[in-house]
Amino acid sequence: MSNIDSITGKRILNEGGRGGPLTEDHQGMRACHQDDLEWTNLRYEGQYAKMMFHPTAEDPTIPNAGIVRYEKGSGHPLHNHYFAQVWYILEGQFRIEGKLYGKGAMIFHPDPHFESALETVETGAILYVQYVGPHTRQGAIYEGRFNMKERRPLEEETTAV
Repeated sequence: MSNIDSITGKRILNEGGRGGPLTEDHQGMRACHQDDLEWTNLRYEGQYAKMMFHPTAEDPTIPNAGIVRYEKGSGHPLHNHYFAQVWYILEGQFRIEGKLYGKGAMIFHPDPHFESALETVETGAILYVQYVGPHTRQGAIYEGRFNMKERRPLEEETTAV
């Protein structure tokens, strides 16, 4: 057996991978609690986010992962992305493509994808996990989307990303 990990190309620290990280590249878990964060403005009116993890300049492959709260009547128009994402509806009712989705529904958007218009029928919350697209290699967007000081008018928002 080789002392080099075939995926990372790094030296194996402990043979068999028991008792600690396999290589110096293997990282431990990170944890965050929603109560430790304040709600921030999301891109569209009536939407607020607590993104517990998000890409940074130092680590651009971290996913956008957290909770998005939608006020009744809020929504978003049809738009496009190059990253991939999964939504899990925690509460509320959302109309997408004429169908209602509620608590317990999971929605997957591959990369690249379009998001159909969404209307919040009943106030709710969705767990978002947006991540680097395996095909496009494009990461999720955090800055200027999930932490906006002031929202831009809808007509100034792009449908491209």
